[in-house]
Amino acid sequence: MNIAILTFEGFNEIDSFVSHHILTRVDIKDWNVAIACPSETVTSTGGIRVSAQQPLEFANDADAVLFGGSPRSRQIVEDRAIMSRLKLDPKRQLIGSQCAGAWFLAKLGLLATQPVCTSLKSRAGLEAMGIRVLDRPFVASGNVASAGGCLASPYLAAWVISRLVGREAAENALRIVAPVGEKAQYVATVLGVVWPLATADAERVA
Repeated sequence: MNIAILTFEGFNEIDSFVSHHILTRVDIKDWNVAIACPSETVTSTGGIRVSAQQPLEFANDADAVLFGGSPRSRQIVEDRAIMSRLKLDPKRQLIGSQCAGAWFLAKLGLLATQPVCTSLKSRAGLEAMGIRVLDRPFVASGNVASAGGCLASPYLAAWVISRLVGREAAENALRIVAPVGEKAQYVATVLGVVWPLATADAERVA
């Protein structure tokens, strides 16, 4: 299975790196998680330059695609040279966004009437487009999900793992990264939000 974490210029480090780290805790054959970018390198808001593990087109055939957020997301989605490279299909792919990554879901027409979770800075702009924004860390409907707030990344990663592999794998991955002394509570909190949506989604698209 291939999971693409789409990472653009000006990206938020937490959005891309936390999801990537949790997803790579899954230990099964042919599980491949990659940072995919529109260029050979991209630089974060904090000045961290990373090299793309895969080109942007890697997302088109991936089993799951996650859009990391960036303060520039609203401008990037208007760049036809970048957006024309994406050919995603929610019927055969899990597609999620982190914070300002919700602009990509909106631009690609993936939300329809579905509400979204996003960053506080992106909220007003999305609502002006008629999109309902929730005061929650995570929401999912069918094969499309979104997380709001940088530290909501584990919810998004847990959703992907739950849908593609199952609850036990999600529990194991979360337990590895959870704070010492709070592991049981942390895992229960995240999956308490994610698992009901993940199971409902699986039934809805079956």
